[in-house]
Amino acid sequence: MSLRENLASVRERIERACQRVNRDPASVVLIAVSKNQSADRIAEAVDCGLTLFGENRVQEAKAKVPLCSGRARWHFIGHLQSNKARDAASLFDMIQSVDSLDLGSELQKQADKLARTLRVLLEVNVAGESSKFGWHPEKVLTELQAFNRLSRLELHGLMTVAPYSSDPEKVRPIFRRLRELRDRCADQLGAPLPELSMGMSGDLEVAIEEGATIVRVGTALFGPRVRPVAAEEGA
Repeated sequence: MSLRENLASVRERIERACQRVNRDPASVVLIAVSKNQSADRIAEAVDCGLTLFGENRVQEAKAKVPLCSGRARWHFIGHLQSNKARDAASLFDMIQSVDSLDLGSELQKQADKLARTLRVLLEVNVAGESSKFGWHPEKVLTELQAFNRLSRLELHGLMTVAPYSSDPEKVRPIFRRLRELRDRCADQLGAPLPELSMGMSGDLEVAIEEGATIVRVGTALFGPRVRPVAAEEGA
């Protein structure tokens, strides 16, 4: 199917999931995961009505973003190394994958140099997978106040990458635990944390049913990922 047809299918999936739990489909933001997609492919996506894109690698985004439409907005969703914080702070409207207080402090420093406020989400390793990055859920609660003192970072909520499963129902508890953790964090701060970034191509429905406000979709939009011939520098 074409990108336009794929987008219509994804939007229909989002709408049906929202209907099942009496949510407004407008309450769910679709991010097109554009890793390894060319600037021409991004232009096609923008023409189809997509405006929000998620990148996993700073170096790839640094080369790609200047070539793309000004209508495109960019979120960083991959693992961010501290030595890439300067570029990330200037390139992205939001960094969804802040996975430590140390990284937060570095982003604070770089955002201060740029005299800008940077919107962020905290990445939580809900399932405790050794192969994944992110805060341990309880550590989020113990370090939340310290993070909230980083004045250049505007905390909007939490993000997680669920374990892969061919049965989306098996990861429903992961999404539910992130929502419950978000609620505990909001109570601790005494302020709303509206965003929950969770759910991808294979499990977006259960994520929405558990409260996702942002879903990150690549394969269901662009088709199976084609790896570049040359190895790319990590983010």
